Amino acid sequence: MDEVAQKRRAEENRLAAALARGPAEVLDFLLPLWVGSQLGASAAEVGALAALETLVSFVVRPIAGSLADRFDRGRLAAAGAVLYGLSFVAYALAPGIEVAYGAAVLGGTGGALFWVALRARVGEGLERDDGAFSKLFAAEGSGTWIAFVVALTAIAWIDYRGVFWLGAAACAVAAVVLLNAKPAPVREESAPRLRQLGRRLRPMLVLVALTAMAEAGVALLLLMHLQRGHRLGLGEIAAVFIPGFIVYSFLPDHLHGFVRKVGRTRVLALAMVASAAFAAGLSFAPNPIVLAVMWILSAAAFAAAIPVEQAVVAEAAGLSLGRAMGIYESAALLGATIGMFSAGLFYGSDTGWRIACFGAAALLLSGSFVVRGTVRRVGVAEFPVEPAKTVSQKEEPALRMIEEGSQEAEPVKADTNKRANPIRNWAIHAGVYVLAQAALAMAGYSWPVEAVFGGPHDAGWFWNWSGHWLLNLGRIWTFVFVLDTVWTAGRAMMGKRPY
Repeated sequence: MDEVAQKRRAEENRLAAALARGPAEVLDFLLPLWVGSQLGASAAEVGALAALETLVSFVVRPIAGSLADRFDRGRLAAAGAVLYGLSFVAYALAPGIEVAYGAAVLGGTGGALFWVALRARVGEGLERDDGAFSKLFAAEGSGTWIAFVVALTAIAWIDYRGVFWLGAAACAVAAVVLLNAKPAPVREESAPRLRQLGRRLRPMLVLVALTAMAEAGVALLLLMHLQRGHRLGLGEIAAVFIPGFIVYSFLPDHLHGFVRKVGRTRVLALAMVASAAFAAGLSFAPNPIVLAVMWILSAAAFAAAIPVEQAVVAEAAGLSLGRAMGIYESAALLGATIGMFSAGLFYGSDTGWRIACFGAAALLLSGSFVVRGTVRRVGVAEFPVEPAKTVSQKEEPALRMIEEGSQEAEPVKADTNKRANPIRNWAIHAGVYVLAQAALAMAGYSWPVEAVFGGPHDAGWFWNWSGHWLLNLGRIWTFVFVLDTVWTAGRAMMGKRPY
């Protein structure tokens, strides 16, 4: 596969991941609220619905791993995206909880096929790009915050069911992206068996489950504390979470350069210590603003740790990328399930809340002490091995001609870099935004002008419904522009990547 095809394949993987991850996260956020308020489900039925999807996904993931080692991974991931999309359709059409159970089965099956096959597909390019999983994680983060912005601003117009239809559309596009890719059948008959691979990866899988347990448990603790402790609404809770999701978007790629400098075990240990500090500090945070800042720091820690774990598992897998990713996904799901169950069990009283926070911190701290031994037992390198490009003697004259030609074409390259300058692009976005809002202000429909100089407005006006359709469009545009500004500022502060 030539370099252009490899780059296109990586871009397809990241686009498909962004399209699927965002709706999945939104569904996890909205589903309990929708099932309880509009389908009249009891708390036990809501719990059974979530448990059913988790159980199905847990059972199917090892099977998906075996399939991903025998068939084209792109086609398998596309099939998973189709099933995922059908689950959103079922939710959108569900008249009662019974159909929602069927949607949960489809979602669990589709999610398992999609993520196992896609991560195995990404792992194929690890030798050429040791930061492949960091880029994938960043794409998932981008898809998450974009989906949250779209869903939470559109839900007042199209209701929960309309948001589910949007999720189905996004999954359909992800399937089309993967089906348009050039097929690459995989038949690894000589690959290790599932049980043999599980024994080899067991130490790392324990660490993966521990990280997933902490991430899911702490996230649920934060969600419940914002809803019940601080009495925040849907949009206000999302405003606390979205900055952390933005960190997922632009930080993993830069953190991979840090991994190259200090090593995998140090980064994993530091990330666990930072997450432990967040979990312990969660019980003392005085207000949602402090919680938002702490969640950003915790998100940065997970953005460093999770791609490293995925890369370690992929490198240790050898020929069994599909099976390894199936086991990895199962371990992560098991840890997340235990984390969420434990968080829900302990949250309820002031004492239980603090026990849950300090329990998560203690687990993370204990994990930080065993990271080095775990990675060594798995048998992968401490530092990612950068792809080395060798040039034969026959290629040297051609390489020299290319270098000379590139020097002559320098003005074109400079012009291309100028067009790709993120600060310049942001300035164009800002100019268009300001001019459009000035025109809308003269007509009396500028949302930022009304938000600052009008009012007073309640929280629903800012997050759900602002009145005239032009005001609502202006609200969405303002949120997107603010996120664009944060994204651009983050990239500018990080500077050029050290690799």
